Amino acid sequence: MNNVQSDRITLGASDLRVSPIGIGTNSWGANRQADPGLQPTFAAAQDIGINFFDTAEIYGFGGSERTLGQFLPAAGQKAVVMTKFAPLPWRLGKPSLIAALQASLRRLQVTQVDLYLIHFPWPPAAIEIWMEALAEAVKSGLTRLVGVSNFNAVQMGRAHAALAKHGIPLACNQVEYSLLKRVVERNGLLALCRELGVTLVAYRPVTGGLLTGRYTPENPPQGWRGRRYSRAYLPRIQPVVALLRQVGEAHGGKTPSQVALNWLIYKGALPIPGATKVQHVHENAGALGWRLSEDEIASLDAAEDKLQ
Repeated sequence: MNNVQSDRITLGASDLRVSPIGIGTNSWGANRQADPGLQPTFAAAQDIGINFFDTAEIYGFGGSERTLGQFLPAAGQKAVVMTKFAPLPWRLGKPSLIAALQASLRRLQVTQVDLYLIHFPWPPAAIEIWMEALAEAVKSGLTRLVGVSNFNAVQMGRAHAALAKHGIPLACNQVEYSLLKRVVERNGLLALCRELGVTLVAYRPVTGGLLTGRYTPENPPQGWRGRRYSRAYLPRIQPVVALLRQVGEAHGGKTPSQVALNWLIYKGALPIPGATKVQHVHENAGALGWRLSEDEIASLDAAEDKLQ
């Protein structure tokens, strides 16, 4: 597997360089406990050159941050970490955000995080209040960069404007985006990200595994995936999965998920697929080092358009 060090991209309007894909750590740690068994997975990402890790205080109730915190001291500057603040209704302003960030730093065992996000735009506190708090976090040296998550175009525009008053760029907006979930293309969010120089970080980049080819009408997903994606949906998406497989074969045997991740990179997004095993890291890294053609992108888009 080739090292992807040379493929670094710039995160937003900053000088922070990250790998074109990251690692989502929503499943790292549980019930506030760290999982040291994930060290080989972290090490595999480091060896390949994937340096961007996404976490949040609510993932595993802190277990995800604690898991990363076990590995970061040895990684040093080779790991870029993004974590997130949950604006729950009883958290009403700057003190609660700063306290939550400090708690995240303790779990991560660092004195500064690379990127700190508002996890979702929930009321009652206004977006501008949270941007004031993020600006204070930057000025205090607790985070290098700031961003948002699950913000629509109007909300992101407000966040960008509020931070600009402090001379602070909005680095990213983390939203759901995949070949089967193209809402950000249709509602103007992706276009606004490009206009404002905001990196769109794509979570669920293979739609909960549906774009891997693993699930079929005869072999539907279980658990939360089975509840989220109905059995009636699986037959409808099979032509898209078949096309992903066909395109992958034309690129030397790339898997459907690797093609789906490459599609996102072509669109200008930074996908963060999950990885809990070494083989997951290598599978994700197979999306790098090659590029889909314009015709292939158009054919994949057209196949998904037929589902609308």
